[in-house]
Amino acid sequence: MKKNIDENSIDLIFADPPYNLSGANLELKNNNTGGAFYKVNEKWDTFNYEDYVQFTFDWIEASKKVLKENGSIYISCTHHNIGEILIVAKKLNLKLNNILTWYKTNAMPNITKRTYTHSTEFVCWFVKGKNWVFNYDVVKKFNPNKTKDGNFKQMRDFLDFIEIPIVQGKERIKLENGRAAHPTQKPEKLIELIILASSNENSIVLDPFFGTGTTGVVAEKYNRKWIGIEKNIEYINIAEGRLSLLNQQLQF
Repeated sequence: MKKNIDENSIDLIFADPPYNLSGANLELKNNNTGGAFYKVNEKWDTFNYEDYVQFTFDWIEASKKVLKENGSIYISCTHHNIGEILIVAKKLNLKLNNILTWYKTNAMPNITKRTYTHSTEFVCWFVKGKNWVFNYDVVKKFNPNKTKDGNFKQMRDFLDFIEIPIVQGKERIKLENGRAAHPTQKPEKLIELIILASSNENSIVLDPFFGTGTTGVVAEKYNRKWIGIEKNIEYINIAEGRLSLLNQQLQF
């Protein structure tokens, strides 16, 4: 970001950073969705605590610099790392507008019987300055719940508490062995909400942890420009193939 993206040039950032939860593996033989989020076991998700706090500060600071004055940044997290994100964002004078709760309707079962089921993740919505974009009417239509008369409802029963299943079926990107290509692939529906709510057509959307390219796929579908940053070559190859296929489909 510091070298290749101009300051004050990005309209919207969606970030799904490492949660720093790796190190303890959990074998779920019949699970093909990448495993429970709190048992992710990847090198890119492994930090000591001090390094993780510094890493969090560095990438959020860089994100703020490239964000336009009325831009938004949405950060995906769990209860494990939401504290560090909130503290760093506050130090950087980013305004917290909402914390969205994503309720995973098909969350992994609690097989240890030692905690409550981990069935939610969070998305923190921060803004850099004033006059941020929020397309209220579009988001209202996004709400699947309707009034008794079938009209669009206010968002209080949807926006802060969003029910979306973990990625599965055809949407889940899988390897040849049937396992998930990426352990924390986010649902397109979740990214759709964010992009429709906080950007307009031809806006520039940045994802600094691009993974298998979900943000780029959704941005393409809704006529947004996008930038994706990813260093894992396996994820890059998957994202390129996925986006190439999408572009072929959009041409017909």
